[in-house]
Amino acid sequence: MANILISGANGKMGKKVFEAAGFNDLSKAVCGVDITCDFSNPNFPVYNSFDKVTEKVDVVVDFSSPVCLDNILNFCFKNNCPAVLCTTGYTESDIEKINAASKKIAVFRSGNMSLGVNLLLDLVKKAAATLYGFDIEIIEKHHNQKVDAPSGTALMLADAAKEVLPEKEYTYGRKGICGKRDKKEIGIHAVRGGNIVGEHDVIFAGNFETVTISHQATDRSVFANGAIAAANFIAGKKSGLYNMTDVINSK
Repeated sequence: MANILISGANGKMGKKVFEAAGFNDLSKAVCGVDITCDFSNPNFPVYNSFDKVTEKVDVVVDFSSPVCLDNILNFCFKNNCPAVLCTTGYTESDIEKINAASKKIAVFRSGNMSLGVNLLLDLVKKAAATLYGFDIEIIEKHHNQKVDAPSGTALMLADAAKEVLPEKEYTYGRKGICGKRDKKEIGIHAVRGGNIVGEHDVIFAGNFETVTISHQATDRSVFANGAIAAANFIAGKKSGLYNMTDVINSK
């Protein structure tokens, strides 16, 4: 059984990961790290620093913030354990650090932990190849507490289309007199409001027909379950960079 450390344990997603860990037989949440230490379960200690962790940890699952990346990776280097990075909003510099870290330890990174979204990526690739010449627009919707935009999932979907159509370029929203739409554009738009868990629409608009591929998450548990599946998959793996496709193909 793999021992999991939850980074961001007191956040909404951290608590969902703790719940999800209790429903599987392959791993166990043994401790957490968060800037606040208000977790009420006495059998699950939460520390405000990785330096205070004394439990044996086999894998770190992170749903915190990009600012925690260095501390997470340093802990994983020190303990020779894999990292499951579920946080979004990484900079190019952060991604370079993650790629470099994967040469030393096993690193799992995905902008979305839902199995359904990762199926959506394949559908977008097929649609982009089949509906050549169609305009592509991506609309993502999230709750009013989300701090980064566009969502990591929206970028994953755009990257999936661009993988098939490398000439495409990203346009983030539109304002004012922006001119006619360029055929090379993939429009990416963000909506923030209420408690929307996560909705993504990829629109392929042609002259006489429109195809929309959609995904809607109704509860954060779907991401927590995906994170636990990733943790179970990556525990004990050799160094390398892994994603949800690897988890799906392992089933």
